Amino acid sequence: MLSCSTILFYSEASTEEMTQLLGLLVGYSFLDYPTWQSCPRYSLSLLQCNSLCKGEYAAFQKCRAIQFSLQGSPKLGHAVKHSLPYRDTFCDGAALDVLPHVKTLGGFPKEELLRKVVMVRFDSTIILRKKQDRLDSSVTSAISTIKYLYEAGAKVILVSSWRTKSNSKLLSAESVAEFLSSILQLKVVPVKFVPGCMPSVIENIEKNVILLENLSEFKEEPANCSKFAKQLSSGVDIFVNDAFSLSHKILASTVGVCSFCYANVAGLHFEEGLHQLRRTTKTNKKPYVAIIGGGNLSNKAIAVHFLASICDGLIFVGNMAFQIMHALGLPVSVKFVEHGAGEEAFRIIHLAKLRSIPILCPKDFWCTTENLKEQLEICPAHSIPEGRVPVDLGPSSLDEITSFLSKCEKITWIGPVKFGLSNHDNGGASKLALMLEKLSRRNCDITVIGTAACKALVRESNYVSLHKMVENASIMWEFLKGRKLHGLMALDRAYPFEIDWHATYTDPARPLVVDIGSGNGLFLFEMASQRKDLNFLGLEMNKKLVRRCLDSLHQSGMKNGYFITTNATSSFRSIVSSYPGELVLVSIQCPNPDFNKPENRWRMVQRSLVEAIADLLALDGKVFLQSDIEAVAARMKEEFTKYSKGKLAIMNNRDDTTVGGGGGWLKENPFGVQSDWEQHVIDRGDPMFRLILSKSSSNL
Repeated sequence: MLSCSTILFYSEASTEEMTQLLGLLVGYSFLDYPTWQSCPRYSLSLLQCNSLCKGEYAAFQKCRAIQFSLQGSPKLGHAVKHSLPYRDTFCDGAALDVLPHVKTLGGFPKEELLRKVVMVRFDSTIILRKKQDRLDSSVTSAISTIKYLYEAGAKVILVSSWRTKSNSKLLSAESVAEFLSSILQLKVVPVKFVPGCMPSVIENIEKNVILLENLSEFKEEPANCSKFAKQLSSGVDIFVNDAFSLSHKILASTVGVCSFCYANVAGLHFEEGLHQLRRTTKTNKKPYVAIIGGGNLSNKAIAVHFLASICDGLIFVGNMAFQIMHALGLPVSVKFVEHGAGEEAFRIIHLAKLRSIPILCPKDFWCTTENLKEQLEICPAHSIPEGRVPVDLGPSSLDEITSFLSKCEKITWIGPVKFGLSNHDNGGASKLALMLEKLSRRNCDITVIGTAACKALVRESNYVSLHKMVENASIMWEFLKGRKLHGLMALDRAYPFEIDWHATYTDPARPLVVDIGSGNGLFLFEMASQRKDLNFLGLEMNKKLVRRCLDSLHQSGMKNGYFITTNATSSFRSIVSSYPGELVLVSIQCPNPDFNKPENRWRMVQRSLVEAIADLLALDGKVFLQSDIEAVAARMKEEFTKYSKGKLAIMNNRDDTTVGGGGGWLKENPFGVQSDWEQHVIDRGDPMFRLILSKSSSNL
């Protein structure tokens, strides 16, 4: 049995039992924890002590042992009404609305980049870094984004903000352009940004890469000024965000410009960062332990709580350890107690107890004095003498951590090994890094987050993959809190599933009809019942409507229809491109007019959707457009005419073009099947504005 250890292991108990235990916590320290292979029944040992006020600490005295035997096994369950014919490629434990699946440069059609004007928001803290070390391999993906675009024939414009912190020699746009030219092996030309300059800049790009001046000079940048963002992106076709470290901020160059570019995708470096976020929340390998450093528990409590909900154990190696120890009633100097963090620490302890997971805090410290900072001595965590300041993990703490981690299959280390305000160059981080290197050699899945932790691992390890490091811990903390990353949310969505078309349809080789904005599915159901030789797919954003359609589909036994919840405007290409048969018809009927104004970024018919339809549609395939509002129909017609790259032509029928006094609108629905809204409009005696476009070899 360990004496006065702060290793905790909680058996499962009711909320009422936990409340009673928490009321007794002051004056108790937990002893012992079972091994990973222990049976479901555990005992909880506590030492009851008298808490006496003495100086800056609360002293403890052993009195008597109290033994609790607790049982219980909370279970989570869910029912799946229908089996889904697709496999989730997203991460475990992270909701799609927090970390959505977005379009990436790697998934963007390379041929579509030719002669397009592409703006890249690069991360200056990565590319312009002065000191070269192994962490600079992260520069590779950032550089690859720019070179990939250039080699694909795109006209590349680079934008960023930089300060002397990254590289003191890089102050002007000219010096940055020279530096970029050397690492990219391309000619980078600096250009001063003034409102209205972009058209002339784009016209004179030729074979050079353009660098706009430092965005930190513009107050409109951090304000996400819409006017500034519009000027910045004027003439730009595609925006590539490769500044992953800024994805939690709202900037004109990462969020605002997305409203004015027809495609917004993640760069190669950004995509790597997203992969690391997903890896952290995966619980596919167990035991999974989180090593948590740093302080400010009040601000990070939600994130720590989340880690406690998915991990099989927590190890605290920074100032947050003091808050947990204080919540347990252990003597902690008042200068290390964070105001307002006590309640959050109790909640974390409560959750750990309910999930029966262990928490490990330091058992001893290397301490120094304010006057003699070079003199170090080992002090037990529960009785640090007055005047002593903990600066590093003690040997017993490190031994206990080593034993604790020895059977882990997955470890995430986030935050520095740092106590108090000390800048002591501790050996604890180095020894922790050595532990992780040894574990990685036996295929333990390790992710290291934060500059200090990453540097410690790089110093000590030649084995751990650099692709499992995230230097910017702020992004990870925000993600673990469940907060949306604004730079990520501004990018175009991609469909996050791999569809098994053979499970979806009886014969996936049949021609496919796609109804975008399928609503309650009336049009698609009727069409599918009449044409058994075709497969039908409804794409709809409203989850409730899709659920109802799937229920109806299941009850009817129909095998040639299916519905998917998605934003087809951005995910159409990724979904339909994998279909094994031909796409013969796409219909867009009565889109919401409120979302179809030219200035509305979320309007359904956009350039990216039109291009995807034009590319994927089979020869002699058709596009059916209709609306009860002529302005909406006219705008859809204009978008398809403008952005179908000449592949689609309007089909005219002189005997059926009398609606609205001209304009080429079809009077009758050519399919003889009405959608629910179309029925409503016809019943009230109002006209529908329709047209059909066709893709033929003569248009190519």
